[in-house]
Amino acid sequence: MVTKSGSAGRIAVDAMGGDLGPAEIVAGVKLALAQSETLNPVTLVGDQAVLLPLLAQFELVLGDRLSLLHASEVITMEDKPLNALKRKKDSSMVRAIELVKNGEAGIVVSCGNTGALMAGGTLRLRTMEGVARPALAAICPREGGHFVLIDAGANPEAKPEHLVHNAILGSHYCRVMLGVDKPRVGLMTIGTEEGKGNALITETGEQLRRVGNIINYAGPIEGFHVFAEHVDVVVCDGFVGNIMLKSWESLVKFFSSMLKEELQANPMRATGALLSKGAFNALKERINPERYGGAPLLGLNGNVLKAHGSSNRRSIKSAILAANEVVKADMNQRIEADISRANELLAQPVYT
Repeated sequence: MVTKSGSAGRIAVDAMGGDLGPAEIVAGVKLALAQSETLNPVTLVGDQAVLLPLLAQFELVLGDRLSLLHASEVITMEDKPLNALKRKKDSSMVRAIELVKNGEAGIVVSCGNTGALMAGGTLRLRTMEGVARPALAAICPREGGHFVLIDAGANPEAKPEHLVHNAILGSHYCRVMLGVDKPRVGLMTIGTEEGKGNALITETGEQLRRVGNIINYAGPIEGFHVFAEHVDVVVCDGFVGNIMLKSWESLVKFFSSMLKEELQANPMRATGALLSKGAFNALKERINPERYGGAPLLGLNGNVLKAHGSSNRRSIKSAILAANEVVKADMNQRIEADISRANELLAQPVYT
């Protein structure tokens, strides 16, 4: 059973979601516990008949750092989100979210059904006061470092105020995860010239300028700015953001495959590749999507982190470590204050 020890910062891990099964998730938990001695306590949520043998297999012992909460049901990738939440109230995902709602955990980590996690988090935890809709924040590599992409898929149909909120949410997350004191915020569009983009982009740009004392708005950006050392937060709606994220991930796999094929084309290249192994490994680490493991759903009265459905143990480890940083940062009060100030500014009449 879950214990109260360290409940405020406890990390609830949905052990039954994901494409690779509970064994990979338990292995990821072991890696996270081994890597960080200061990791907040972890609660695995799932079927104890499945999880107890896996804990024994990976030589994990229940105690102060690791506990288990039994949940008899599983929300699958094929389940319709709202139906699953209604029918499977004893699912690992729902029980994990409930731990956060009841103050028994500080964050839930799941690589299960995205729609169900988004709906479950929103319905049970509710959005912060003043936040219209939550947004997914993903960390991606760029020249000289990384940037935050928001929204990465939670809200495909957005209004200008949603994107303004995204800018605030993304800025706070960037400070926590990337250590950027004053993140530069760029609005994703098709051109930086006046009038480029649709009505959503035009109105959002105007609103972002109006709240410029809350965020560091650097203006509109185009696709070729994204991976340059240009901005630290890229703001867009969830439709555009999800396409960008998945395109980047598939491009990483494509180039990795092509590079391997070319380097093995003949003995001379293979020898050169061996001599350059250190450089290639460093590059792989910089662009690896597994590095941060997942994306938090920001803007809720509680923390939810969505890991990839196909997450392996290394990705799960990274997601748990990222979740630990989110809990320690306790961003929500500062986010609420900035959202409130932004909403007040946007509610004021505009004089022309």
